[in-house]
Amino acid sequence: MSRSPTVPDTAPGALTHFDAEGQAHMVDVASKTHTHRVAVAEGRIAMEPATLALIRNGNAKKGDVLGIARIAGIQGAKRTCDLIPLCHPIALTRVAVEFDMQDAPPAVRCRATAECTGQTGVEMEALTAASVALLTIYDMCKAVDRGMTISGVRLLEKRGGKSGHFQAPPAD
Repeated sequence: MSRSPTVPDTAPGALTHFDAEGQAHMVDVASKTHTHRVAVAEGRIAMEPATLALIRNGNAKKGDVLGIARIAGIQGAKRTCDLIPLCHPIALTRVAVEFDMQDAPPAVRCRATAECTGQTGVEMEALTAASVALLTIYDMCKAVDRGMTISGVRLLEKRGGKSGHFQAPPAD
């Protein structure tokens, strides 16, 4: 398949969402091979010990905080192309959102995994799932703790596709 004359071949390290004139465009993935693709992202939300206790004990006024946040993260992954303008719509085959409660310092860590068999990766879907899940925790608990802090949202791992395997170094 021939490429548009305004879209240069992608050199390593080049930004792919800009054409030869510097205009934003959606990347053409038509000639890419369908492969199994997996991405894992994480983030955390720090909070007061009492807020973590509410989440752990299921006593939050709005209900099951982590259950609702899990569903929100899955929905976020499915809606990534509606939120990030140049993302392709992807037929996700799996989205998993997991939480780990940490006592010292008090926080909830979120880990999101997105998978598909397709022509483009699912990094943005995993990152969106983690972000939306953490934002949902904030929303559900803000009445008791407006000082919660979301941080460390990052890609942990990516497999599949032309660029191969990526694994992030351990966080500080």
